[in-house]
Amino acid sequence: MKAVVTFLLLLFVATHAEHRGRPYVRDKVCQEFKTMGKDDFRTMTLIMNSRKFSNATFEEISHLVHEIVSLAETCCADGVDPSCYDDGSSALSAKSCSPNSPFPAHPGIAACCLHQGLEQKLCLAALEHPPRQLPLYVEPSNEELCQEFKKDPKDFADRFLHEYVSSYSQAPFPVLFSSTRNFLSMVSTCCISPSPTVCFLKEKLQRKTLSLLTLMSNRACSRLAGYGKDKMKFSYLTMLAQKIPTASFEDLSPLAEDAAEVFSQCCDSVAEDCIQQKLSEHTTKVCTALSAKDKRFADCCAGKNIMQNYFCISALQPAVAPKLPELQKPTNKQLCDGNGALHTRRYMFELARRYTNVPDVFFGKLYDASENVIRECCSAKDASTCLDNKRQQMGAEMPAFLENANQLCGQYTELNFLDFKKRLRDSIRQTRPDASPELLAQLTDQRADFASTCCPANSPPLYCVAQVTAELASTCKQGSCMLV
Repeated sequence: MKAVVTFLLLLFVATHAEHRGRPYVRDKVCQEFKTMGKDDFRTMTLIMNSRKFSNATFEEISHLVHEIVSLAETCCADGVDPSCYDDGSSALSAKSCSPNSPFPAHPGIAACCLHQGLEQKLCLAALEHPPRQLPLYVEPSNEELCQEFKKDPKDFADRFLHEYVSSYSQAPFPVLFSSTRNFLSMVSTCCISPSPTVCFLKEKLQRKTLSLLTLMSNRACSRLAGYGKDKMKFSYLTMLAQKIPTASFEDLSPLAEDAAEVFSQCCDSVAEDCIQQKLSEHTTKVCTALSAKDKRFADCCAGKNIMQNYFCISALQPAVAPKLPELQKPTNKQLCDGNGALHTRRYMFELARRYTNVPDVFFGKLYDASENVIRECCSAKDASTCLDNKRQQMGAEMPAFLENANQLCGQYTELNFLDFKKRLRDSIRQTRPDASPELLAQLTDQRADFASTCCPANSPPLYCVAQVTAELASTCKQGSCMLV
């Protein structure tokens, strides 16, 4: 793994090390190529570029990997003229800039190609695709895996790496590397085993923690990338508040802050066990703080595998909202006293305790709207009047917004999917009695798809924000809605 980490660092350095010049980059590439060997170098190049260009086709990634590996193989041989690497990388950049380039497409390529020389290369190296909002990789059956593996092991491995890494590109690199290597090892072992079914069952059980870590870290790091550290802390706070609404703000706020710190340190880290170590430490803090307050947390924390305990806590469904005192809103003075963000978080925390089925993506809309109000009104000439007007408008929009989300996602959580769709269809029929059977089926499917994607606690953040925004825009009756 050490060579892998060094190689990963090399790619980052090569992108940002213009002041060190061409020889530095060439020498580091060649050092890694010789240390790792061609096959491992190629595998790492495939993983890194599938991660960077997560929306590229397999063929586009294959072309790029072939060129990069060929460049290293040709120009890193003993006795080759030092200009070989620079000339080859210049040719690679020129190929990227050609109209018929076989490499991954990117809207930033045209701007990079206006530059020349090293500046152009560095610009191209810095390009990357936004992560996929919805992972597309679906693991085939054991029989299908072995059929494809036996047909062409190398092509099977390449296609798996591309599809899996593209789908989970936000997971920390060391997690992706370990997970893909472990999976390919499982397939190569079990597909030649005299008892493949037993082998797969045993191997999948052993890789369960690593598989879940890949999934969970991809979701968490996607949230960090989409939300930023501060909003991710708020997101984690609302999710905890809904799982254990009897806990106080003072109980949960430090845990939310700790979680945001863990992912801010580890999502881009190349340290081999950063995420495992930090998440284990975080889980210990959660268990220490909350086990005595809630039996579900105590049950999750009773396990001997700390990472499995974390997954157990993450999978807890929202609790039933307890009876709580009347909610007190922050005053205008509190919102503008320099601690407005803290008062807003506390208020949103109290809302989350009362609307436990509302996903954090919906609360995120309220959080953004509140931040905009504070920013706009607290710098206004008459801050109090501005806040009063905004409060009145938000007060007209927010109750229906929360009630609708709470009802939709509550039913999605409580009912099986067929019963949920039936309930949806009946509800839509009441509001749209004139809808044709075809339109009714279409509206039901759209609503069910939205709920199945965005009601779960670990929903894809940017995709669901866009979906919620679009729905708000279509139902907004005031022409200018604060929550849109």
